[in-house]
Amino acid sequence: MSAAEAGIVVVGASLAGLRGAEALRRHGYAGRLTLVGDEPHRPYDRPPLSKHVLSGELAPDATVLPERAALDAQWRLGHAAVALDRDAKAIRLADGSVLAYERLLVATGAQARPWPAASGGGLDGIFTLRGREDAARLRTALAEGPARVLIVGAGLIGCEAASCCRDLGLPVTLVDPNPTPLARSLGTWVGGVIADCLRDAGVTFHAGAQVLRFAGDAAGRVARAHLADGRAVEADLVIVALGATRATDWLSGAGLMADAGGVTCDGTCRVLGADGTPCPDIYAAGDVARWPNPLYGGRLMSVEHWGNAVAQAAHAARNMLAPSEDQQAYHHLPAFWSSQFGINIKAVGLSAGADAVAIVQGSRASRRFLAVYGRAGRSIAAVSFDQARWLPAYAEAVAAGQAFPPIRDASDQGGFLAMAPGFPPPRAAPTPIEAHHG
Repeated sequence: MSAAEAGIVVVGASLAGLRGAEALRRHGYAGRLTLVGDEPHRPYDRPPLSKHVLSGELAPDATVLPERAALDAQWRLGHAAVALDRDAKAIRLADGSVLAYERLLVATGAQARPWPAASGGGLDGIFTLRGREDAARLRTALAEGPARVLIVGAGLIGCEAASCCRDLGLPVTLVDPNPTPLARSLGTWVGGVIADCLRDAGVTFHAGAQVLRFAGDAAGRVARAHLADGRAVEADLVIVALGATRATDWLSGAGLMADAGGVTCDGTCRVLGADGTPCPDIYAAGDVARWPNPLYGGRLMSVEHWGNAVAQAAHAARNMLAPSEDQQAYHHLPAFWSSQFGINIKAVGLSAGADAVAIVQGSRASRRFLAVYGRAGRSIAAVSFDQARWLPAYAEAVAAGQAFPPIRDASDQGGFLAMAPGFPPPRAAPTPIEAHHG
């Protein structure tokens, strides 16, 4: 089969892969279309896994994503892509088969960062939460009523899991090296509100603490965690929520700019070769893509959020079918949401580098507020805690780079008191503990 006959191959059968394939059909592509997925399931929604699936409200197989277009596609599920040969324009799968392609969309997403086997990661009772099978196994284990649940990492996944476990009546200890939950994404001033919610919900929170290793019992099941300060925390079930690494291993040796932080693209979603030249036949979208975002001065970023997966996949699909002189740049304002401890949290923009934060609606004490983040006098992000009425207006202001804070005539505003956000200092060897999603 020639490359032209092979048509377009989408590697990654999750949200970005599905929406990208649908966009190709919407834009008029009528050729051969193949979707490759490492899991045996048709594309499903991941945000409910750490909320409704863990709680038992939803069965794992009830998260299947609706298909919004007649794809007329070939599905190659349950066999991951393991290698890319750009010269031959071919992809090798784990079962040994080879797929030719004319154009390729990389949408392999990310995978949960596991706990190292050398420090106890292989013990029974230690879980990560990324895919449907992970959620099903963890839900079964939680339903058995563990006596002591330990969660490592107080990012979104860790906090949502803690909330769910408390709803199930399970004792929970949460350990994080930062002063508050969500400290690296929201800062400690706003993150302190989540710390109060943890305390009120009965979660034992060890701030500024680091797990060094896990120890097991004679049967090989986790029994305790040893912390860097010498303390030990007893646990018979552990959830490791230390963020994710991008699924790029299969691209090693392909001569692309790809590593555990993502596959680097130009502003139009074309993947860059190792020499920095865009590949005209390879695009990327979703969690795995790292691109220069014009809304943030061309800063390279990968965005692990639901809305970006949908929008970037559609944009990449459009550019894949457009001539080289009509490649359009991708602009995206990051946004995520989370539901935990009875609070609906929504955020827009990226707060990294903010030098000020101000409550512009509601109050921090009531845990119902909208806060805006500023840097050098400009608004760069906003977050709402059960107070989202004005969030779309702030999203527009952030996207336009308006002054901080940008809205001063709302009927239900209070006074502005700008505070330091309280972001922890950069780590010497960063590990993304904040695990954005939504």
